[in-house]
Amino acid sequence: MKMIAAWAGIVVLGMMAGVCVEAGQGGGRIRERMAERREKARQAAGEMGKDGAAGGEIALPPGAVVRRDIAYGENAAQKMDVYIPQGARGAAVVFMVHGGAWFLGDKAAGNVVKKKAERWLAKGMIFVSVNYRLMPEARPLEQAEDVATALGKAQELAESWGGDAGRFVVMGHSAGAHLVALLAAAPEIGKGHGVRPWLGTVMLDSAAMDVEKIMKARHPRFYDRAFGSDAAYWKKASPVWRLEGKAGPVLAVCSTQRKDSCEQARGFVEKAKGLGGKASVLPEDLSHEEINRELGAAGKYTESVEEFMRSVGAGL
Repeated sequence: MKMIAAWAGIVVLGMMAGVCVEAGQGGGRIRERMAERREKARQAAGEMGKDGAAGGEIALPPGAVVRRDIAYGENAAQKMDVYIPQGARGAAVVFMVHGGAWFLGDKAAGNVVKKKAERWLAKGMIFVSVNYRLMPEARPLEQAEDVATALGKAQELAESWGGDAGRFVVMGHSAGAHLVALLAAAPEIGKGHGVRPWLGTVMLDSAAMDVEKIMKARHPRFYDRAFGSDAAYWKKASPVWRLEGKAGPVLAVCSTQRKDSCEQARGFVEKAKGLGGKASVLPEDLSHEEINRELGAAGKYTESVEEFMRSVGAGL
């Protein structure tokens, strides 16, 4: 936990230092770099928690257990944590993928786990939180392969945890939402890793459903480092472009406080519906960080997400 907090502090200091170095290079470039650094800082905060740490101890229900660092591959990053309620048997499973601009994030971060695991374990569900290789070691399409591998492994192990391999809800925030949207849009990614059909996908505030559109407009530079300059790669990494047939049920949560999030969500949802899929947008007057952190807290936002989960067969 302390290492995560220290790392977050280094990230923020590095961002501030970079702005100072560029102070003499022209106002437009400074504003562009500052906007990019704010975006990266927001992504980091959205995952780790307001204090930059893992978000405090999780108040799990009595008898619940946590199995940490279950490997699904040979790389040190390819691990997942599993939170299991007492007496789980045939339980639905929430499979959570953290965000962080494809460069940052961790499966144990408080905004990723705390309120979600506390609420859903109390309702008898299993909660899985996944790490995957990050940039620059793995680009977004390789990250999607990691997530698919982890999902296939989790489904394989679900019965041993007291879960049901056929009752998974796949969820991701920010960059993680982009990755799970890719799996929903392009089921061939999962088929290569033994992934079975899952109940539905919840995408928490991704603004990257159409990467090609982002790259052809003015955008923060971290998108260039993630997606490069190859237009064919942009399309391959775009959930909206990969979506060619009827997808499983999807719920796209978007922040109305962000410029592009809801527009991108609606573009994906409208195409999914046009292809015969069940898809909807849930706009929320919450920040990017709050959409992640507050899911699981009592209130209408959590209830709306749970209504979708019930509608696809997750119980609750």
